[in-house]
Parts: sequence; C-alpha cells; structure tokens
Amino acid sequence: MNSQTVREQLEALAEPGYRKFASSLIPNIDNLMGVRLPALRRIALAAARGDWRGWLAGAEAASFEETMLQAMVIGYADMDVEERLRLVAAYVPKIDNWSVCDRFCLGLKFAAAHQERVWTFLQPYLKSRLEYEVRFGVVMLLEHFLDESHVSAVLRLLDGICHDGYYAKMAVAWAVSICYVKFPAVTEAYLTDSALDDFTFNKSLQKIGESYRVDAAAKQRVRAMRRSAKRPRRAAAGSAEPSL
Repeated sequence: MNSQTVREQLEALAEPGYRKFASSLIPNIDNLMGVRLPALRRIALAAARGDWRGWLAGAEAASFEETMLQAMVIGYADMDVEERLRLVAAYVPKIDNWSVCDRFCLGLKFAAAHQERVWTFLQPYLKSRLEYEVRFGVVMLLEHFLDESHVSAVLRLLDGICHDGYYAKMAVAWAVSICYVKFPAVTEAYLTDSALDDFTFNKSLQKIGESYRVDAAAKQRVRAMRRSAKRPRRAAAGSAEPSL
C-alpha cells in the first residue's frame, strides 16, 4: 500500500453528490473528494494491519480524505504510548477543519489507559495561539477526560482558554455543555461565576438548552443565566495548571 494506490482507491469511492453535501458542512475547505466515512475506515484498518509506518512516512495530504486517513491510522495502529504521542504531535499541524480534528480526537482511544501522560501532553495545546491546536486540546478533554475525577479540572482549564477563533470557542461551548449533561450540579455552579467570554458562555447555554438529556427545569435555570450586555471578562481563578 502506498500513496498512489490509496489515491486510486479514494478516486474509485468518491461520490460527487456526497462531496457536495459534505462540503456544505465543512465550508472552509475545498479539497473534498466525497468518500464516506465507513469506506475510509475500511482503508485505514487495512493500512493499520500492514506497513503503516512506511505508509505514514510517505503519505500525502492533498485531499481531506487523505488527511483523515492518516488520523485514523494513528488511532488504529498498534504502538506504544510515546510513539503514538510523537505521531499525534506531528499530525496536529495538519488539522485545518473541525471534522478532521474531532474524528482524530475520537479515535485516540489510547488516552483512557494513559490519562496522566496524555493530560500533560495536552496542556500546551490549550494555551496555543493557533485555533485548531486549541480545538484539538479541548476536544481531547471532551472525549477522554469528562469523568468524575477530572470534571472540575477540565472546567478550570476551559475557563482559562482565551482564543478568538470561532472553532476554538465552539469547542469550548460544546465541552461545557457536555460537562453539564454529565455533571449538572458541578457545571451549573461553575456557570454562575465563569470567566468565559460572552459569546462562548451564551453558546454553552444554548447547547445545554438544545440537549434532550437536560430536563425542562434545568433548561429554564440555564436560560436565565444568559448574558445580554457586554461585560469585562473575569480573570480565570488561579494561574497554576490543574493537576490530575
């Protein structure tokens, strides 16, 4: 398997109609071929069973699908934690849209078995000046650290993020809303004194209100928190990095 054979497989699987549909969901890219995710998974799984290191070393990223395949192989292939983290770090700069970012994070299942190491690894991304590095860090927290042991530390980290990028802000709002779904009391207390900017704060409330897993009374309380006027952003409490 090499870049040429992968490209040929993708061209054979591309659907113009699906390309048009998918392009409407990811408006900031123009290199979609139109291959559906189940087909990409099959190719990635086959690559992960072969010489995946050789393939990754020469893999091209001319299309959305080729970039997505690399993300999937990094998640599927068998390797130790340090090698995987090196590959993750090398891949993150290739992320240029929410879809690749979120699918990449979802596929990094190894994080559950290496939470302390991955937590430390993620900290620089949460402080990055680059929009998709921040989104990567936030979505990794959302996918792999929203448990009872980490929720308070995750909320503190989210409160300290200050990035103007739309996809960074929306990732934070999404993460806050899932914190609320899973841990409503902790998250509602956090929202009463949050340092989030008004846009991200209100988007968090909106996403909570849209969840079918939040009851009507809670939605009413959350709706009442909405900020209607511009207000100064409160400094996040404490400068120390949250620990596990």
